[in-house]
Amino acid sequence: MVGAQLRDTAQELAAALWREHTVYRERSGGMVIRGEHVRRWISLAPAGGRDEILVRAGRILDGGTTAPARSEAVVPLSAGTGVLAATCRRLLADAAADAARPAPDREAAGRPRGPRKSRKSARRNGRGRHTGFSSWVILVCVAGVIALFAYSSAMHG
Repeated sequence: MVGAQLRDTAQELAAALWREHTVYRERSGGMVIRGEHVRRWISLAPAGGRDEILVRAGRILDGGTTAPARSEAVVPLSAGTGVLAATCRRLLADAAADAARPAPDREAAGRPRGPRKSRKSARRNGRGRHTGFSSWVILVCVAGVIALFAYSSAMHG
């Protein structure tokens, strides 16, 4: 009974929030509403009480993956679609504010300086592990020193 009621509530809520939306069931039994055009998602799941649902909201990242929920609230299921929609709008606004907030200072967070790039991203950018300009300059200098040593040994030797 709770599953069918949750599904109906999710359908009503999706129509109240967005014109374009996708509603589907999670593996855990909750319902997810995705608004691809606004790059946000909402999850409805049964909470601890019989008449309560846990509402979570988050962002949809590039490529369609979802970011973890940034905000959540417990709402009585009997409160109605209007109250539930108002709660969702508040949570969505919180998620949007988190996305707009600048990243914290790395040094203040105790992280090492500089961005970490994986080998894969370096290859994607057309730069291999040892093929940077400075690496080529070092290789040419080493080859020049070896050639100069060989030349001077041949002349004096």
